[in-house]
Amino acid sequence: MATMADVARRAGVSVATVSHVLNGTRPVLPHTRQAVLDAVEELGYTTNTLARSLVTARTRSIGLAVSAISNPYFTEILQGVEAAALEAGYSLLIADPHDDPEHERKVVQLLHERRVDGMVVAPSADPRGLLAYLARHNVPAVFLDRLVDAPGTDGGPRFDQVCADNAEPTSLLVTHLAGLGHRRIGLVAGRPGLSTTSERITGYRSGLAFAGLAYDERLLVHGDSESAGAEQATESLLSLGVPPTALVTGNNAMTIGVLRALSAHGLSVPGDIALCCFDDFAWADLFSPRLTAIAQPGRDIGARAVRVLLERLAEPDRPARTVRLPSAFVHRTSCGCPSPSEEGTPS
Repeated sequence: MATMADVARRAGVSVATVSHVLNGTRPVLPHTRQAVLDAVEELGYTTNTLARSLVTARTRSIGLAVSAISNPYFTEILQGVEAAALEAGYSLLIADPHDDPEHERKVVQLLHERRVDGMVVAPSADPRGLLAYLARHNVPAVFLDRLVDAPGTDGGPRFDQVCADNAEPTSLLVTHLAGLGHRRIGLVAGRPGLSTTSERITGYRSGLAFAGLAYDERLLVHGDSESAGAEQATESLLSLGVPPTALVTGNNAMTIGVLRALSAHGLSVPGDIALCCFDDFAWADLFSPRLTAIAQPGRDIGARAVRVLLERLAEPDRPARTVRLPSAFVHRTSCGCPSPSEEGTPS
């Protein structure tokens, strides 16, 4: 097996120069860098990650704790995390906390015991155990998608956080439906305790207020961020004496449950009830009708979370920050509008 010394001899440089090229620890002249890379390729040299970690106390690995990896939105986030990690020369260890606070703390401990350099975590609705563990062991971590109210000593956030806008896009869905003449607009919200749920409820209520519509607590139900829960929640809305004429769903999994409940009642979208959803997904454009949705930048969120974590590793003492990325309104036909290709996209 080729050694770093073999690479240095082949490239005509010092072992230190080879180390700087492979680890990115110091700038190297382009022609020298290329000579080292050519030697690595010719000799089939591979880095001894274990030996390097013993010297540097770094494993160049990142732990990712995200629930519902089967959810298309979190799959996009995973792709963004993986691409950014690999680009930076980091490997990825993945665990699913199953949105359970106790399991969440355990999987984070497991990742920590694997000596990851830092973690990217989508926290549960009750992250107290998670926060306590990260703080006690001083683990570099970035929260993604879901924010945590954990103030630091400077009054800002205790941990770095990366997420999408939630309130304003939800308000946009509500005002769009109100502009189409709907006066009873229901919201199938996610799991209580999640920042995404509370922010989208805030957006729902502000959208109603902006449209001059009164808030009716009976029109807000929780689907617990899952298909089955959303199906039951939709049943409760349809059982009202005066059911809603339009619905907004809080995520893509709940959209499936809502559509299942509407179908069971023989209701068509948008003929009998209009529908808009938070979270776009690959086959949303294939539904009939095509789903009007808010598209979150899942891959960008994942990639940004990794970059923020790497910045944290490079500057451990810098103030934590919250990064929000914009979401996009994708106008299709489930809201009751003609196809945008025929009529144009609304402002």
